[in-house]
Amino acid sequence: MEISRIETFMVPPRWLFVRVETDDGYVGWGEPVVEGRAEVVRAAVGVLGEYVIGRDPSRIEDLWQVMTKGGFYRGGPVLSSAVAGIDQALWDIKGKRYGVPVHQLLGGPVRDKVRAYAWVGGDEPCEIRDAVTAQVEAGFTAVKMNGCGPMTPLATRAEVRACVLRAQTAREVLGEERDFALDFHGRVSPANARRILPLLAESAPMFVEEPVLGEYADALPELVRASPIPLALGERLYGRREFLAPLQAGVAVVQPDVSHAGGISELRRIAALAETYGAHLAPHCPLGPIALAASLQVAFTTPNFLIQEQSIGMHYNTGSAEPLDYVVDTEPFRFHAGFLSRTERPGLGVEVDEAAVRSADARGHAWRSPVWRYADGSFAEW
Repeated sequence: MEISRIETFMVPPRWLFVRVETDDGYVGWGEPVVEGRAEVVRAAVGVLGEYVIGRDPSRIEDLWQVMTKGGFYRGGPVLSSAVAGIDQALWDIKGKRYGVPVHQLLGGPVRDKVRAYAWVGGDEPCEIRDAVTAQVEAGFTAVKMNGCGPMTPLATRAEVRACVLRAQTAREVLGEERDFALDFHGRVSPANARRILPLLAESAPMFVEEPVLGEYADALPELVRASPIPLALGERLYGRREFLAPLQAGVAVVQPDVSHAGGISELRRIAALAETYGAHLAPHCPLGPIALAASLQVAFTTPNFLIQEQSIGMHYNTGSAEPLDYVVDTEPFRFHAGFLSRTERPGLGVEVDEAAVRSADARGHAWRSPVWRYADGSFAEW
């Protein structure tokens, strides 16, 4: 048994899928993508194919080591995402070959269902009350929203108050028994974060995500000490070593992305590292069905798992395509009171609609991250 072919597909709204085929007919799927740079990752997958075509797909760890280290220069979002997609596909093949779900290959499940949250509010949060109410009525027990739009480096009182008011509004709708998370999305400077975090205590978010950009990791110990709210980050970190300093600083929740941080193989290691610090795993996943399926396989086997992000109905997908558009059977992604049930289907547990994927690839996409600017014309973090 050896890998005989690797194909990639650019599918709307902003995703990249990879199909790995073996000479005896097994097919595995993965989702290697950097949102806004899908074409670049597609090229990287092609290069990595030189290392894996003709090799035994069951040797997942050996192939992971070669893909991540064989080119001498290591790491970064493009390489790590390309590796991630191939790694997912190899686990998918292995599960299908043995007729078992990936979570059985990872040591077996520790839970029967996975709690997920729904996004509300879009890039610039508005109409929060109605949006949160709709998700509560849909059965979700947790939501996440951006805390602000573009925020000036030293925020005005009005900017700070708007962020706090959004949190208060969400809490009013959710009551005491449901949760919300607030995403600063790297838009908030360290100085602003120090001001805002204590003001959120009364609303009690489950966590505040990306309280500062990753390049300000040196500010994390002070923020952890100053914050009454658990802090979370990790969507822009690509390997376990990058998580070490935030965990040592006291970050409570890590959010690696199975399509960015080296795939299932590395996601498991990051989760284990977090467990040694008493931190929890909440995988980042505003992506497609394959990435969600891969994240769930890890979630089912991870003792310190907290909650799962997912993009069904998310604002990024509006008017383009939804994750369920690319699967044959949507049952594995059916929510039951805000939870996703464990599946015993082999591999990643999702059957990709190959005809739909090939048709979508013919259309393609050229999605780019928005570029925001302040009133004076200078660059603002999105």
